[in-house]
Amino acid sequence: MTTTERAKLWLGDAYDEETRDEVQRLLNENSTELEDAFYRNLEFGTGGMRGIMGIGTNRLNKYTLGAATQGLANYLKSFHQEKELKVVIAHDVRNNSRKFIQIVADVLSANGIRVFIFDNFRPTPELSFAVRYLGCDAGIVLTASHNPPEYNGYKVYWNDGAQIVPPHDLAIIEQVGKVRAEDIKFDGNPDLIEILDNHVDDVFLEHCVKFGSREDKSGYDQLKIVFTPIHGTAIASIPEALERAGFEHIHLVEEQIKPSGNFPTVKSPNPEEPAALAMALDLAEKINADIVIGTDPDADRLGVAVRDLDGKMILLNGNQTNTIFTDFLLNELKEKNAFTGNEFIGSTIVTSDIFIDLAKYYNIECKLGLTGFKWIGKMIREAEGKQKFICGGEESFGFMIDDFVRDKDSVTSTLLACHIAANAKAQGGSIYQNLIEAFAKTKVYQEDLLSITKPGKSGAEEIAAMMSNWRKNPPTSFNDSPVCKLDDYLTLESKEIQTGNVSPIDLPASNVLIFYTEDGSKIAARPSGTEPKIKFYFSVNAPLDHVNDYESVKQQLLKRIENLKAELS
Repeated sequence: MTTTERAKLWLGDAYDEETRDEVQRLLNENSTELEDAFYRNLEFGTGGMRGIMGIGTNRLNKYTLGAATQGLANYLKSFHQEKELKVVIAHDVRNNSRKFIQIVADVLSANGIRVFIFDNFRPTPELSFAVRYLGCDAGIVLTASHNPPEYNGYKVYWNDGAQIVPPHDLAIIEQVGKVRAEDIKFDGNPDLIEILDNHVDDVFLEHCVKFGSREDKSGYDQLKIVFTPIHGTAIASIPEALERAGFEHIHLVEEQIKPSGNFPTVKSPNPEEPAALAMALDLAEKINADIVIGTDPDADRLGVAVRDLDGKMILLNGNQTNTIFTDFLLNELKEKNAFTGNEFIGSTIVTSDIFIDLAKYYNIECKLGLTGFKWIGKMIREAEGKQKFICGGEESFGFMIDDFVRDKDSVTSTLLACHIAANAKAQGGSIYQNLIEAFAKTKVYQEDLLSITKPGKSGAEEIAAMMSNWRKNPPTSFNDSPVCKLDDYLTLESKEIQTGNVSPIDLPASNVLIFYTEDGSKIAARPSGTEPKIKFYFSVNAPLDHVNDYESVKQQLLKRIENLKAELS
């Protein structure tokens, strides 16, 4: 079906007058706007369905949300035919989210499904928690994470509180694909929709404080914390969680505490980007703060800045933050002699291999999954009753502690970061020194990310061509170091270049290529599942003979990364 044919379907009686008028305008103009709006259907990627708000099959609107929800309802009803179905829904601060959540609730309730919705925005990790706490069959959160203001999104969670994975994700997509506009039941049943009070909030925060802080409050009264929600949902949870845990010096970035889907003070509300934390870093210098934390709009990811050995405030990357967290949690178990032999941590294929090394150091297992926290959630579900999950993280600033939440969780992670920083300060050290000590147990790892945006249909085609070319003509070296292994997660084959030996990869297929070079470099190429981007992940490492050598080793590794990036820019 051509783009024009797909658009003309939206002129039918199943669509409201406002929608039909807008589609006709696009058809009359026959511009790239029409092409981008209708050239494909939004699909579930690693983070669900995410897109620009507006009219069209490739946009987030009443009908694409309605079709997704109707498809989900059809699947739930076929999966559970003999019970009352329950779904809990949350949303972040993005524009139109309250309108969208009502549409979703109406469609579910019109299908006879009991719906719980929060009375206002809530963090994504609380939605994950609420699924299990309320005994729901599924959960939905309306969010587009750190995307620009014109975006919104829709993520589905299964009854374990984790994002949907096979076979459920593919089955839901199949059901959604069968839904026509006239099939969507928009007339909700108010009797089946319940507005949640703050009880779930209280229980959620109790769990966050339990797993993120400790009884030892050393340094809690001295640590100076700067926090910014970057206009997002975390303003409703993290300051209160810090106060409940016992931290006394919490300084908020006043210009960024007001929730807003326009994110007026930043170009991008992404804590991975230093510019998003510029105001927080300025405040930290004014008050001589020890730690800066910023969260993304739906409060599942966090950026952390700390003072280095020279007292300069620097932003840690996601791998570094997660290294500090993981080493702390595993060392805590070791000191308590609490390992039982069945513990594991979770990571992803594009995340630093330091987590494999840390697992070896502590003699536990590190499980690897595809990009996205839903795969770590899958690990937890499959290991229930057999292995104990300690923590998990990925390079894109996401971390999860224990399993009361089954998705990345900035609330509990913020508490843990502040606990580690406070205790280190009380003992005359610093959280930055904790990172170096973790490197001393393994190797120094340094990572970076090159993200190239290619919007629209032409951009998607260009990204596909780039990946195809790399498969047909793979690079033989990077930075003058020969490629020694190539992992292709689409063909699920791992090839040793020198011997030609090929071994299978035991993971679901995904459009990812990872190159390993003889000098220990790791270069991964992956099209984003939720944004019009292709991402290149770089990781290099070197031994650390003495902690005093860290800065010089770090500079050598940074130079290697810059050379790698230059080859691909």
